[in-house]
Amino acid sequence: MNDTVINAARRQFLVKSTSALAIAGVAATAVPFLSSWSPTPAAKLTGLPARIDLTKISVGEGIKFLWRGTPIWVIRRNTTMIQQLDALRERLKDPDSLESTQPDYARNNLRARRADVMVLTAVCTHLGCIPELKGAGDSDLGIDLRGGFFCACHGSRYDTAGRVLKGSPASANLPVPPHYFEGNDTLIIGSDVAESKDVA
Repeated sequence: MNDTVINAARRQFLVKSTSALAIAGVAATAVPFLSSWSPTPAAKLTGLPARIDLTKISVGEGIKFLWRGTPIWVIRRNTTMIQQLDALRERLKDPDSLESTQPDYARNNLRARRADVMVLTAVCTHLGCIPELKGAGDSDLGIDLRGGFFCACHGSRYDTAGRVLKGSPASANLPVPPHYFEGNDTLIIGSDVAESKDVA
Protein backbone atom coordinates (compact mmCIF):
# COMPACT_ATOMS: atom_id res chain seq x y z
CA MET A 1 0.00 0.00 0.00
CA ASN A 2 1.55 3.29 -1.03
CA ASP A 3 1.68 6.56 0.95
CA THR A 4 -0.99 8.24 -1.18
CA VAL A 5 -3.58 5.56 -0.35
CA ILE A 6 -2.69 5.69 3.36
CA ASN A 7 -2.95 9.51 3.47
CA ALA A 8 -6.32 9.44 1.68
CA ALA A 9 -7.65 6.87 4.17
CA ARG A 10 -6.39 8.95 7.09
CA ARG A 11 -7.91 12.08 5.60
CA GLN A 12 -11.30 10.35 5.20
CA PHE A 13 -11.12 9.04 8.76
CA LEU A 14 -10.26 12.49 10.14
CA VAL A 15 -13.03 14.20 8.12
CA LYS A 16 -15.64 11.67 9.28
CA SER A 17 -14.47 11.82 12.92
CA THR A 18 -14.43 15.63 12.94
CA SER A 19 -17.89 15.78 11.32
CA ALA A 20 -19.29 13.33 13.88
CA LEU A 21 -17.82 15.33 16.75
CA ALA A 22 -19.20 18.59 15.29
CA ILE A 23 -22.69 17.08 14.96
CA ALA A 24 -22.53 15.77 18.53
CA GLY A 25 -21.38 19.20 19.76
CA VAL A 26 -24.21 20.98 17.96
CA ALA A 27 -26.75 18.52 19.39
CA ALA A 28 -25.32 18.87 22.90
CA THR A 29 -25.58 22.66 22.63
CA ALA A 30 -29.01 22.71 20.97
CA VAL A 31 -30.84 20.48 23.47
CA PRO A 32 -30.44 22.74 26.54
CA PHE A 33 -30.89 25.83 24.36
CA LEU A 34 -34.20 24.58 22.96
CA SER A 35 -35.36 23.31 26.36
CA SER A 36 -34.76 26.81 27.77
CA TRP A 37 -37.59 28.00 25.51
CA SER A 38 -40.05 25.79 27.37
CA PRO A 39 -41.89 27.55 30.21
CA THR A 40 -40.67 26.76 33.70
CA PRO A 41 -43.04 25.04 36.17
CA ALA A 42 -43.43 28.41 37.95
CA ALA A 43 -44.35 30.11 34.68
CA LYS A 44 -46.89 27.38 33.93
CA LEU A 45 -48.46 27.88 37.36
CA THR A 46 -48.81 31.63 36.85
CA GLY A 47 -51.00 30.94 33.81
CA LEU A 48 -53.45 28.85 35.79
CA PRO A 49 -56.66 30.32 37.15
CA ALA A 50 -56.39 31.71 40.68
CA ARG A 51 -58.53 30.17 43.43
CA ILE A 52 -59.62 32.56 46.20
CA ASP A 53 -61.15 31.46 49.50
CA LEU A 54 -63.70 34.21 50.16
CA THR A 55 -63.99 33.27 53.82
CA LYS A 56 -60.50 34.76 54.27
CA ILE A 57 -61.73 38.23 53.23
CA SER A 58 -63.80 40.21 55.73
CA VAL A 59 -66.95 41.94 54.48
CA GLY A 60 -66.08 45.51 53.51
CA GLU A 61 -62.43 44.56 52.95
CA GLY A 62 -60.37 43.43 49.97
CA ILE A 63 -57.19 41.65 48.96
CA LYS A 64 -54.71 42.53 46.21
CA PHE A 65 -52.47 39.95 44.55
CA LEU A 66 -50.58 39.28 41.32
CA TRP A 67 -52.11 36.95 38.74
CA ARG A 68 -50.34 36.41 35.40
CA GLY A 69 -48.19 39.42 36.26
CA THR A 70 -51.21 41.69 36.70
CA PRO A 71 -52.38 43.08 40.06
CA ILE A 72 -55.95 42.04 40.90
CA TRP A 73 -58.32 43.38 43.55
CA VAL A 74 -61.01 41.19 45.10
CA ILE A 75 -63.33 42.95 47.51
CA ARG A 76 -66.31 41.76 49.49
CA ARG A 77 -68.77 44.62 49.30
CA ASN A 78 -70.98 45.34 52.26
CA THR A 79 -74.59 46.50 52.00
CA THR A 80 -73.63 50.18 52.18
CA MET A 81 -71.18 49.82 49.27
CA ILE A 82 -73.79 48.04 47.16
CA GLN A 83 -76.52 50.59 47.89
CA GLN A 84 -74.21 53.45 46.92
CA LEU A 85 -73.69 52.13 43.37
CA ASP A 86 -77.01 53.41 41.99
CA ALA A 87 -76.73 56.72 43.85
CA LEU A 88 -73.42 57.55 42.13
CA ARG A 89 -74.70 57.17 38.57
CA GLU A 90 -74.74 60.90 37.72
CA ARG A 91 -71.18 61.31 38.98
CA LEU A 92 -69.67 58.62 36.74
CA LYS A 93 -67.94 59.04 33.37
CA ASP A 94 -69.16 55.69 32.02
CA PRO A 95 -72.00 54.51 34.32
CA ASP A 96 -73.06 51.69 31.98
CA SER A 97 -69.47 50.58 31.25
CA LEU A 98 -69.99 50.99 27.51
CA GLU A 99 -66.39 52.10 26.98
CA SER A 100 -64.93 49.66 29.49
CA THR A 101 -63.69 46.07 29.50
CA GLN A 102 -65.65 43.35 31.26
CA PRO A 103 -67.21 39.97 30.41
CA ASP A 104 -70.86 39.99 29.31
CA TYR A 105 -72.04 38.67 32.68
CA ALA A 106 -70.52 41.76 34.32
CA ARG A 107 -72.35 44.23 32.07
CA ASN A 108 -74.64 45.44 34.83
CA ASN A 109 -74.62 48.21 37.43
CA LEU A 110 -72.74 45.91 39.82
CA ARG A 111 -70.16 44.93 37.17
CA ALA A 112 -70.10 41.52 38.80
CA ARG A 113 -71.68 38.09 38.94
CA ARG A 114 -72.52 38.59 42.61
CA ALA A 115 -73.44 41.81 44.37
CA ASP A 116 -71.15 41.15 47.32
CA VAL A 117 -67.97 40.21 45.41
CA MET A 118 -66.09 42.54 43.05
CA VAL A 119 -63.12 41.41 40.95
CA LEU A 120 -61.05 44.09 39.22
CA THR A 121 -57.77 44.45 37.39
CA ALA A 122 -55.88 46.84 39.65
CA VAL A 123 -54.31 48.94 36.91
CA CYS A 124 -55.45 52.56 36.58
CA THR A 125 -56.80 53.25 33.10
CA HIS A 126 -54.99 56.59 33.04
CA LEU A 127 -51.28 55.69 33.10
CA GLY A 128 -51.15 52.22 34.65
CA CYS A 129 -50.54 52.92 38.35
CA ILE A 130 -52.17 50.70 40.99
CA PRO A 131 -55.26 52.19 42.67
CA GLU A 132 -55.68 51.43 46.37
CA LEU A 133 -58.88 50.43 48.14
CA LYS A 134 -60.13 53.17 50.47
CA GLY A 135 -62.80 53.04 53.15
CA ALA A 136 -65.81 55.25 53.70
CA GLY A 137 -64.93 58.87 54.43
CA ASP A 138 -61.29 58.62 53.33
CA SER A 139 -60.00 62.10 52.48
CA ASP A 140 -58.33 60.93 49.23
CA LEU A 141 -61.52 59.31 48.04
CA GLY A 142 -63.88 62.00 49.26
CA ILE A 143 -65.84 62.12 52.47
CA ASP A 144 -69.14 61.45 50.70
CA LEU A 145 -68.08 58.10 49.20
CA ARG A 146 -68.68 54.89 51.12
CA GLY A 147 -65.65 53.13 49.75
CA GLY A 148 -63.85 52.89 46.44
CA PHE A 149 -60.44 53.10 44.81
CA PHE A 150 -57.97 55.99 44.66
CA CYS A 151 -54.95 56.19 42.36
CA ALA A 152 -52.27 58.23 44.10
CA CYS A 153 -50.31 58.87 40.87
CA HIS A 154 -52.75 61.39 39.38
CA GLY A 155 -55.82 61.33 41.60
CA SER A 156 -58.25 59.12 39.65
CA ARG A 157 -61.17 57.90 41.78
CA TYR A 158 -63.32 54.81 41.23
CA ASP A 159 -66.36 53.45 43.07
CA THR A 160 -66.51 49.90 44.46
CA ALA A 161 -67.59 48.63 41.02
CA GLY A 162 -64.39 50.07 39.53
CA ARG A 163 -66.32 52.82 37.68
CA VAL A 164 -64.36 56.05 37.25
CA LEU A 165 -65.76 59.25 38.71
CA LYS A 166 -66.01 62.49 36.75
CA GLY A 167 -63.07 64.82 37.36
CA SER A 168 -60.59 61.92 37.29
CA PRO A 169 -57.87 61.86 34.63
CA ALA A 170 -58.70 58.19 33.89
CA SER A 171 -61.19 57.85 31.05
CA ALA A 172 -62.37 54.25 31.46
CA ASN A 173 -63.53 52.00 34.27
CA LEU A 174 -61.19 49.41 35.76
CA PRO A 175 -61.34 46.16 33.74
CA VAL A 176 -63.13 43.10 35.14
CA PRO A 177 -61.21 39.85 34.51
CA PRO A 178 -63.04 36.58 33.75
CA HIS A 179 -64.19 34.78 36.89
CA TYR A 180 -66.78 32.42 38.30
CA PHE A 181 -67.79 30.89 41.62
CA GLU A 182 -67.25 27.32 42.76
CA GLY A 183 -69.88 27.25 45.46
CA ASN A 184 -70.53 30.17 47.79
CA ASP A 185 -67.03 30.55 49.20
CA THR A 186 -64.62 29.88 46.33
CA LEU A 187 -63.87 32.39 43.58
CA ILE A 188 -62.00 31.31 40.45
CA ILE A 189 -60.25 34.11 38.54
CA GLY A 190 -58.98 33.69 35.01
CA SER A 191 -61.60 31.38 33.57
CA ASP A 192 -65.18 31.49 32.38
CA VAL A 193 -67.00 28.22 32.89
CA ALA A 194 -70.23 27.90 30.94
CA GLU A 195 -71.73 25.39 33.34
CA SER A 196 -70.93 27.47 36.43
CA LYS A 197 -73.97 28.77 38.29
CA ASP A 198 -74.04 32.41 39.31
CA VAL A 199 -74.89 32.76 42.96
CA ALA A 200 -77.46 35.45 43.74
